[in-house]
Amino acid sequence: MNNALLHLLHMSDSSLPIGGFSHSAGLESYVQNGKVKDADTAMEFCKQMLQKNLFYTDAALVSLAYDAAINNDLKSIIHLDNICNAVKLPMEMRQSSQKLGLRLTKIFQPLYPHPFISQYTTAVKEQNAHGHYCICFGLLAAIMGLDKRETLSGFYYNAAAAFVTNSVKLIPLSQQTGQAILFEILELINQLVEETMQPDETMIGLCCPGFDISSMQHERLYSRLYMS
Repeated sequence: MNNALLHLLHMSDSSLPIGGFSHSAGLESYVQNGKVKDADTAMEFCKQMLQKNLFYTDAALVSLAYDAAINNDLKSIIHLDNICNAVKLPMEMRQSSQKLGLRLTKIFQPLYPHPFISQYTTAVKEQNAHGHYCICFGLLAAIMGLDKRETLSGFYYNAAAAFVTNSVKLIPLSQQTGQAILFEILELINQLVEETMQPDETMIGLCCPGFDISSMQHERLYSRLYMS
């Protein structure tokens, strides 16, 4: 059995107690305003989130943070963390990313006591870094010795599975329909992983403003099930 694969499955497990289940990434707003209402629109939402949002933000930052951690380059990690903070315009998305990241490191730092992780968490405590989830994910994967391509596959899959699960709950859809959507997305994930292996840092933040607007609208919804 490949221990690296098991470690990746552990870190990207949707049941990991970091609070990911409580965030919809703006999907709840799309559902309430009727833009995401069935299997077809749910599929489109998931694909667009992966292609037009994560590809130019969190996934690219996972890739770059992984490279920086391999080189023990704390300065670059903090730089990427600051970029992540800047491109997350909605308050809820910024806060949720930080909460997920801090909980992720809280779980895995004692399991993988490495000086570089301690340096980064110290920077976060001293408010010299923000602790965003994608940065922590890439950093931890590198320290744990995980393959970069598999790391990105796990990150994209975890995000896609969350989008599908939230769609099933919010629209609602049947579990079978949700799994069909996820199956359909797998080939797209493979494609995005290859394109994210060497991301262009100058393109970070090139994403659809509609996702940001939806997340901002979520802050003022009359009723809601999710925190973001």
